Amino acid sequence: MTASPTLSAADIVQGQFDAYNVQDLDAHCAFFADDVVVADLNGAVTIQGIAAYRAKYVQVFADFPQNKAELLNRIVVGNTVIDHEHVSRSPGGDTFQVIAIYTLAGGKIARVDFVK
Repeated sequence: MTASPTLSAADIVQGQFDAYNVQDLDAHCAFFADDVVVADLNGAVTIQGIAAYRAKYVQVFADFPQNKAELLNRIVVGNTVIDHEHVSRSPGGDTFQVIAIYTLAGGKIARVDFVK
């Protein structure tokens, strides 16, 4: 699946989620806007722009080649999708929970706010 203005907000978020889990960087990044913003909820912006986003996930995928996210819950309201995820860095390794709040515009993810 690739990003498209005809996909639903849930489909776009699911597409990037699936690409993340197989560590397909190109497919994953295709779901994000060129000017994507990533931030901690109510906090600092941590990534601005697709080049910085891509660089971050090149590093994440290199550092954690067995990284996987499990979707625990998803809420969709208009162009906002909220995912509750359980992430494991490796089998039997570190795990954590995260909430990702995706804001979509023009068929792409324009902003992600994380709660960790």
